[in-house]
Parts: sequence; C-alpha cells; structure tokens
Amino acid sequence: MSSPTLAERRERQLAHDRERSEHLAARAERPRRSPDELRALALQASTRFADGETDALLAWVAEEFGHLTAVACSMADAVLPHVLARHIPWVDTLFLETGYHFAETVGTRDAVESSMQLTIVDVMPRQSVAEQDAQYGERLFERDPALCCQLRKVEPLTETLGGYEAWITGVRRDDSPLRADTPFVTWDEKNGLVKINPLADWSFDQVLDYANEHDVILNPLLNDGYPSIGCAPCTRRVAPGEDPRAGRWAGLDKSECGLHT
Repeated sequence: MSSPTLAERRERQLAHDRERSEHLAARAERPRRSPDELRALALQASTRFADGETDALLAWVAEEFGHLTAVACSMADAVLPHVLARHIPWVDTLFLETGYHFAETVGTRDAVESSMQLTIVDVMPRQSVAEQDAQYGERLFERDPALCCQLRKVEPLTETLGGYEAWITGVRRDDSPLRADTPFVTWDEKNGLVKINPLADWSFDQVLDYANEHDVILNPLLNDGYPSIGCAPCTRRVAPGEDPRAGRWAGLDKSECGLHT
C-alpha cells in the first residue's frame, strides 16, 4: 500500500481541522455547578465506581459533565485522551507548557493535536522562562524545584481548571508508592472539582499494550529509558529495576510536582 501524497495528507489535515472547528462551534455550554453539588457527585461516584470499570466510569463522566470535563496529559503517551475521546469527542486536553519540555514531548503534543479527536489547550505560566529567570535567577529548578513547579505547573493548572467541573488524570497506582491508594473518583478540594483517575489500576505494560492495539501515539522517550517524563532538566533515564519515577528530580527530596498532592 502506497503512502499518502502530500496533497492527500494536507486534505486529511484540513478535514480534521474543519471537524474540530464545527464541533467547538456547536458545543453547548452550561453553567458550572456549585462546589457542594460537585462534591456530592464525587462522593456518590467514589462508591459506585470503587472497582474501576473504565468504560462505565467514562460513560458516566460523559453524561454527567460533558464538555465541562478536561483531561490532563503530559504527552508521555496519548492513551488517556484516546480512551476518553471515545466517550467525549474533542475533549479539552490540557498540556502544561512549562517551557522546559523535551523536544520529543513537544513533537508528541503536535502529532496528537493533528491526528486525534481532541482539543489541545496549552496551559501557560504567567511568566516566560526568561521572565522567571529575571525575577528568581536562572536554573530555579535546581535551587528550588518546588517553587519552579508551583509557578510553571500548579498555579497555571489551577487557574485553567476553574472553567470545568471535572478533570481526568492518568495517575496510576503503580507509578510510585505514594500513588498506591489512588481512587478512581475523588473530590479535589484544592481545585474545587471532581477528579477522576480512570487508569488507576492499569499497569505500565497495559498502557503500552493499549497503545499498540489501538495505534495510539507514544512519546519516543518511553523506549529510551524514560518511563516517566517531565521537564527535561529534571528528568533522567531510569535504570532497569528502578522505580518508574526514580528519574524525576533525581537526587532531590522530591517525587511529585504538586499537581496531585
């Protein structure tokens, strides 16, 4: 089978862009419910979906929240948005544009946006890297990584999540001991919305198997010793047998960026 011509690829991309634009134009908006209402929904769902059942859980998310749902994606892979897009086509997919990403991560983000039925929302810090350097000094990620994550990840995400009722994450129990008890549904007090972790009981191998079965885009760094991918200055390769997140903030007393704590 011959590869598509440049003209065919261009037309396919234009069709993809038209479909996304038409969907966004037709998307019905509705008022955001109160924190008390959302908290009650989270409590009910935490019992109802205590055993996971990914498809049933996401069908409930689609019916209950629709496009007041956001999915957070680090672009280590596109499995989570792919799973969710089957229930909510063109779901808003939040990408934290920290300014410190690997080139492979940015490339994955661009490939996902141009080929999948989702809507990338670039979540930007208030300051560029240069502006942050001017205020706090260069290489803040080395001197105070918690502050760097707060400025470039936590605060921008918190501001963005204010427009949604629920957010979906790819947190898995096998990521690290700190995540071993991750629930499928919980109330996110810090951000004031329902938090869903539909892949909580998936293993890393299950993620890769799903990607292979459904031809889902993977960040090439996954096959280069990086099972957990963050900002380039704060991420190293992981040796065989190490914890998957051992390469994040290696040598520092830090294993989480603050998004899920």
